[in-house]
Amino acid sequence: MRFLRELLAAVQFLTRLPVPEYRFEPEMVMGAAKFFPLVGALVGLGAVAIERLLHAHLPVTVVAAAVLAYSVILTGGLHEDGLADMSDGLGAGGGRQRMLEIMRDSRIGSFGTLAIVFSILCRWALLSAIAPGRFASYVVAAQVLCRWTALPLAAFLPSARKDGLGEKLAHKVPMRALAVGSALVLAIVGLALGWQMLAPVAAVIAVTIASGLLYRAKLGGITGDCFGASNQLAEIAVYLCAVWI
Repeated sequence: MRFLRELLAAVQFLTRLPVPEYRFEPEMVMGAAKFFPLVGALVGLGAVAIERLLHAHLPVTVVAAAVLAYSVILTGGLHEDGLADMSDGLGAGGGRQRMLEIMRDSRIGSFGTLAIVFSILCRWALLSAIAPGRFASYVVAAQVLCRWTALPLAAFLPSARKDGLGEKLAHKVPMRALAVGSALVLAIVGLALGWQMLAPVAAVIAVTIASGLLYRAKLGGITGDCFGASNQLAEIAVYLCAVWI
């Protein structure tokens, strides 16, 4: 059944969760992209379960750290790695090819290290500041929305290089997949936040557009690292909306 195969491909691609009796095929990523927000909802529900188990026994700062650790372990640091590589490339500057070469290097530089530290600290501080009654809804919304960013980036931007994940997805995610994924986002985030969804949705759209324009200007398109970088920025944007007074 193609529906199930694509859903399993999305789960296997975005998380470390074992998918029984299924072999990952890179070509399935294009069809699976529409289910990225649904995988985000599953990740978010796991984070909510951890918060529910710990909040009565530990300080909010410790609970926030546990939620972050769960997220990084479950995804294998996939998005943090993308943010680090992107930051190293753009931070070093130089021509397009030079930046792409730096981003391909598996070693992490000072800009990448700072970006990861900044991302972790921002998310930890914001998660610690979210009111307990709003934690579950905003965490689920954040995990859904940040994974949605990959859909419009892949639908509208070309690949910056001729290999890698960017080449497999760039301009290959059809409008139908973007529409289905966006409908899932509106349904899940609307259920979680109601009319309060307007601010985080607008913030994530702004992050997606701004980062997409940056990638196009600096790199000529997207790479797999671009998806991870936009994911991290979008997650921070949603948490910021949760604590904004």
